[in-house]
Amino acid sequence: MIRLVKYAVLAVIALILLLFAFANLQKVTISFDPFATTDGSAYAFEAPLFAVMIVFAALGVVAGAFATWLSQGRHRRASRQNRAEAAKWRTEAQTLKAAQPSPPVLPRR
Repeated sequence: MIRLVKYAVLAVIALILLLFAFANLQKVTISFDPFATTDGSAYAFEAPLFAVMIVFAALGVVAGAFATWLSQGRHRRASRQNRAEAAKWRTEAQTLKAAQPSPPVLPRR
């Protein structure tokens, strides 16, 4: 059931992207030269509007994920330290348990 829902959601997203692409087929000029004249620039190219928008949306998602990863660094560090401390205490407990003498066995009646 979950797999069916996943495929349905992916199909809807694909349909939306296709409709967006068909509605935005016009060419736009992308220039990375802030001092470019109207004649053109060495750092300019033409691309369909939908491709430009999808690429920059994807770059925004990647930038957001990277910023989130950076901001959560202290939590990952604390988690590593807590795991190391738990492993140390677990080892010490096992050592103490192994060194403890076994209780005497009482006879049965």
